[in-house]
Amino acid sequence: MIKMVVKFVVMMIVFAQILAPIAEAALGKAVYYDPPYTRSACYGTQRETMVVGVKNNLWRNGQACGRRYRVRCIGATYNFPGACTGRTVDVKVVDFCREPCNGDLNLSRDAFRVIANIDAGNIRVVYTPI
Repeated sequence: MIKMVVKFVVMMIVFAQILAPIAEAALGKAVYYDPPYTRSACYGTQRETMVVGVKNNLWRNGQACGRRYRVRCIGATYNFPGACTGRTVDVKVVDFCREPCNGDLNLSRDAFRVIANIDAGNIRVVYTPI
């Protein structure tokens, strides 16, 4: 009986570790901005290209600086067949997307291109802190 309880507890811990990132996932919209990506609210001049600016709800007065997200396209916001590539991209928060910001995430064009067709312009995404 004790072996079964221990086995059950171990299985529950493993499932919790697997499902924890899924529980943190959020749905939103993403747009992109063109290079150069050198001026940012977090770091001023920086050289990274897989970056993102976030809306006020994620920005939290700059606390988002340096946070990383894994982003995946789940469809076009508007009618655009084949918008998503099926890939994910990992990005770092380096900027604030001031209103009117058309997405929750304002991805660098380089990052957007990994997950979606640039011509789609505005996409629905799922993003998870990493």
